[in-house]
Order: sequence, then C-alpha cells, then structure tokens
Amino acid sequence: MMRGRATPGVGKMDPVQELKIRADILHAQLESRDGDALARLRVLPELRRADDALLLAKAEAFRRKHCLSVVARECGFASWERARNILSGDAEGVDFGTLLHGRNASSILSPWFASYEEALAAQRSLPDHPRHYLLAYKRHFMVTGRSFVEALGMDPDDPDWEAIGWNWARPTDPTARSRLYYKRLVAMRGVP
Repeated sequence: MMRGRATPGVGKMDPVQELKIRADILHAQLESRDGDALARLRVLPELRRADDALLLAKAEAFRRKHCLSVVARECGFASWERARNILSGDAEGVDFGTLLHGRNASSILSPWFASYEEALAAQRSLPDHPRHYLLAYKRHFMVTGRSFVEALGMDPDDPDWEAIGWNWARPTDPTARSRLYYKRLVAMRGVP
C-alpha cells in the first residue's frame, strides 16, 4: 500500500516518491521478517553492530519513518529530511549523498575537489567545457566526462544535463536535477 504523496513540481520522475516506495517495500519485508531486509537495518548507526537476533527483535518496532531513514542512508544521506530536501530540488545543498558513485564508475579517473569553486574553475578551464560534468559526492566535487555518466547507467545526452548546466552542485534548473536523481535511482535498481 502506498502511503506517500508525490513531490510537487517533479511529476512522474520523482526521486522522493521512488524512495518512499522503497521504504514501503522494506517495511513490508521487515513485517515478514525477511533476512535481507533485516540486514539492511545495519545502515542505521544504532544498529551497525547488531546481531541477527537483535535485528529480528527490533524489526517488530520498526515503522515507516525508520524505513525512510534506512533508504536515505543507503543513498548516502544523513537523514530522511536531508534526502527529501536535496532530491526534491534544494539547489543550495551541501551534502549530495553517494548516488553518483558506482562500481563501474569508480574505475574511471576524474579529478576531485574539496571545494565547489575549485571544481567549477576546473570545469570552465577544459576545452568544450559545457560537455564536462561537474558532479557531487557527499561534500566533494568532481569534473568528469561522458564515460563516467554512462558507467552510472545514465544517458550523457539526456537534455536534463544541459538544463542543469552540466552542474550537479548548483544546477540552473533544480527540477531537472531531481529528474536526473530519479533516473540514477532507477539505474541502481537491483544493483548491490
């Protein structure tokens, strides 16, 4: 049963709604005492070292809000509130989660930067600069090319890249970034 509501302005490609659905699925799995779902609870700091018996005992007390925290942490956000804000278009984010990481993409070397200003300067200094992507990972930034975006399971020619100005951290269109977050979440389905 769906309990959440769609985020206004994002339409069908709503990353917040996608995570709400994942939380509902996790909640149902916990209610049935699914072992894989129970193990996912270890993403929460208070259960990081919990043994299987403790997880099983805690599962009964878990509510949807706890499941929302789990799916947010699985995406690298400190809380559900932080995930909801960033995914729904908070253009001034300081922590972007870990969604722009992937096993396939990690083998592609890209320069990383501690500050947004350094990353932006590096992006602007490259020939054909608009086609280099300024991406964010937690509180860090990288400038990368098409192959990294493809390795994330995303289309480097998606018009939403141009709509955000090829700048994930400070998009010219935050709604377009929300759609890209959704597309990344869809690309991650079923990937450990």
